Amino acid sequence: MPRLTWLLCLVVVVLAACVGTRPVVRPYAPAPWTTRLRDLQQATSWQLDGRAAAAVGTQGWQASLNWRQRGETAELHLAGPLGVGATVLKKTPAGVSLNGAAPSDAVIAQLQDRLGFDLPLTDLRYWLLGVPSPGTPFQLTSNAQDRAQQLQQSGWTIDFNSYMAVSGDLLPSRVVLSRGGVRVRIAVDHWVAPT
Repeated sequence: MPRLTWLLCLVVVVLAACVGTRPVVRPYAPAPWTTRLRDLQQATSWQLDGRAAAAVGTQGWQASLNWRQRGETAELHLAGPLGVGATVLKKTPAGVSLNGAAPSDAVIAQLQDRLGFDLPLTDLRYWLLGVPSPGTPFQLTSNAQDRAQQLQQSGWTIDFNSYMAVSGDLLPSRVVLSRGGVRVRIAVDHWVAPT
């Protein structure tokens, strides 16, 4: 009988030890703004998939949006419903190309004509990540999570309406850009985290 009692006591001690070693769940704590700003402005590789809609005066368009950033090269795919109006923009240090055409002033004019406004590609690379473009003056209002709520830069107002958790950080999921009679809404469905 004492042997059975000893065995039961041992089982109780082992079970109690197992209960006491549950992992501690810590609340989600994204990096502070200063760290995030530096890291995202220096990010060289990231991508997003989502949707874009633009209103230019009384005209407008909608498209799926895929952005791939690799170093100084950005590739942007826009496609309307059922693939109608597919456009591929590529921005490299040599300039902007449209649907494979060599970079030139004519390409920029064609792009502006097709979209209805001058797309701020250089700044947009940073704005999509929720940070200002480096080297250009800006005004910033932060939200309760210490992230950009509104950014004013290069004549544009950028509202960050919501964020999503991505690899331990928060990245924009709803962005609205506006300037004059132009309003562009971007909804991000999927992020590949910046590195």
